[in-house]
Amino acid sequence: MDVDWCDEVVDQLESHWQGQLRPRLEGLTDDEYFWEPVPNCWTLSRRGKSTAPISFGAGEFTLDYAQPQPDPEPVTTIAWRMAHLSVVFASTGGLGRAPVDEWTYTYAGTAREALSQLDHEYARWIADVRGLGTEGLSQPQGAPPAFARAPMAKKMLFTNVEVIHHGAEICLLRDLYLQKM
Repeated sequence: MDVDWCDEVVDQLESHWQGQLRPRLEGLTDDEYFWEPVPNCWTLSRRGKSTAPISFGAGEFTLDYAQPQPDPEPVTTIAWRMAHLSVVFASTGGLGRAPVDEWTYTYAGTAREALSQLDHEYARWIADVRGLGTEGLSQPQGAPPAFARAPMAKKMLFTNVEVIHHGAEICLLRDLYLQKM
């Protein structure tokens, strides 16, 4: 049996995105987007307002972070998780585009903008993976140095894991938000 591994990689994420995650994001409000279920959450903050050791981002809003990671790691808001997914899509796709990373990405400051940004980055990622084809998935990543010789498939499968993992967390946070009363 011939397997089109590119289609399999795309199908795995599309099934999750279209059937589970994206429908659960409909109606997301700014209050939910920035809701902190516990004190000292990592979130998105206006530039210069974060209390985190590191603030990633090129625009008005920055993403909280620390290196090394605190133990335990802080709980993150829906805003933080959606921003993380947007930059993961932008940085792992980007085939033929200028490189993007946490430092150079411009994060959305509202739930509506974040959903639009996430939809856009998802669509570009899907197109990029489809453009690779099965042969392209077997080519070396080239960067970062630790994964330079690893196949592109490893990078694309990592993206799927991140989206499924953080997407489930976003859905749980929405469920908790609805029960907070």
